[in-house]
Amino acid sequence: MSKVKVLFVCLGNICRSPLAEGVFKKKVEEKELADRFFIDSCGTSNYHIGEQPDRRTVKNALANGVRLNHQGRQFTVQDYNDFDYIVAMDSSNLRNIEMLRPKGNDRQIKLMRSFDEAGLNKDVPDPYYGGQRGFQEVFDIIDRSAQGLLDFIIKENQL
Repeated sequence: MSKVKVLFVCLGNICRSPLAEGVFKKKVEEKELADRFFIDSCGTSNYHIGEQPDRRTVKNALANGVRLNHQGRQFTVQDYNDFDYIVAMDSSNLRNIEMLRPKGNDRQIKLMRSFDEAGLNKDVPDPYYGGQRGFQEVFDIIDRSAQGLLDFIIKENQL
């Protein structure tokens, strides 16, 4: 039985995408489906390769019951072949991912908020330059979106 592979992508891979990875993992574990998934995150830039998530993201995640364990990495062309679902945090990163698309690859790239009824197809804002409230707002957006994504994947894959 092959695993469903999900990749979350933002710019630097220290705020939004590692948070999405952690939140999604927790939701998958709560459904007792952890053995059916491989979940990762990355950034479209090379700014933070090898780094841990931003300390403010880690602190906010812990306050919301989510533990993050990730080292930053950059999106590669190989990710198109390795993942079933590629989920971008915003339209700018979606465009960056699309620029690397191999010829003939029809993998669908989704926006994270295409699964958020409260902000359908909007960008997940980058909390990096904001205060604590921005990090909580991003957590709430990602939490809603991750649930919608998981429901979508469960239905699509009959899990």
